[in-house]
Amino acid sequence: MNVKQFTSDISLSAITAGFVAVLVGYASAWVIVYTAAVAAGASQAMINSWIWALGISMGLACLGLSLYYKRPIIIAWSTPGAALLASSLTGTTISESLGIFVFVGALTLLTGLSGWFDALTKRVPMPLASAMLAGILVQFGLNTFVSLQAEPLMVGIMIFTLFIAKRWLPRYAILAVLLSGFICAYFFNLVDLNQVKWGLSTPIWTTPSFNLSLLIGVGIPLFIVTMTSQNMPGVAILRSANYEQTPISPILSWTGLLNIVFAPFGAFSLNLAAITAAICASSESHPNPEKRYIAGVFAGLFNILFGVFGVTVVSLFAAFPAAMISALAGLALLSTISASLHGTFQAPEYRDAALITFLVTASGVSFFDVASAFWGILIGLAALALSKKG
Repeated sequence: MNVKQFTSDISLSAITAGFVAVLVGYASAWVIVYTAAVAAGASQAMINSWIWALGISMGLACLGLSLYYKRPIIIAWSTPGAALLASSLTGTTISESLGIFVFVGALTLLTGLSGWFDALTKRVPMPLASAMLAGILVQFGLNTFVSLQAEPLMVGIMIFTLFIAKRWLPRYAILAVLLSGFICAYFFNLVDLNQVKWGLSTPIWTTPSFNLSLLIGVGIPLFIVTMTSQNMPGVAILRSANYEQTPISPILSWTGLLNIVFAPFGAFSLNLAAITAAICASSESHPNPEKRYIAGVFAGLFNILFGVFGVTVVSLFAAFPAAMISALAGLALLSTISASLHGTFQAPEYRDAALITFLVTASGVSFFDVASAFWGILIGLAALALSKKG
């Protein structure tokens, strides 16, 4: 690594993007992970270990991969996977649950080594990939205005701040929104600091055990959900940000390997991020795409920090109003939503199929516990094939 170049590439906007990505990731989905841990039979000490394992493993992946590829490679936990686990792990032992996590990590590693997923995603036309991405992200944009109804003054100030900052300080627009949200929440007495708990997360090793019926009944659905609803949109993020040359197979191999290593401590599923990756890969992170990898590096550092201080971080998130976090996520993703919609409808020959992909994905429809992102692409490709025949 060229230290001098790395130092010159660092920017406050990229650091902010990395922080906002991690903040949004934890604040919006930790409660689902917590529910999955409880369903798995984890004690409070083990739940703290899950925070540590997820934070450290995601942090190492973001940091190492972003530095190596010079791209904002954001690795996250599988939120849909956590939701699946929350409804599937009741009655299992903690060691059996961790065995499922090791199994999913091994499947991800094998997928990366085989190269088939990388080849598959390259066959998806860019307008359909953009449509799937827009369908995933549009709900976050809509939730900004749902939050506006819940907290009109605070969210209104955040929206006003965004457009003022975009005009005068575009590189620091999201930082300005973040600060305005914190300040408003504090002065409007929307922050409850009494529930903040101070403490470090401690890793706890639990030897995994392997139950064949659970590996088939829970492990394989968890793998499918993670690949279709997380890794596939994650690839779309990289492609939409003009990082088409980034090899996906080695990234999957590393996430699978890290998943296996940290699974005995509670890391249930690691994958390419979608929502938070869009924040780091956007123009707000840095105008120059070649310098946005700094956001990935700092997302890694913040993930590690959040993992170590997980007990404090999670309780701190709970202290701030949900409307502020929801609005922050939506506003940070506005430019990516706009770019995705532009890519969706730009080419006339793909327009109908892309619209179908967008609508199916945005609907949130799920069949056989497989998320709408997969069905959006599948139905969109079918529509494209039929239109070409016609």
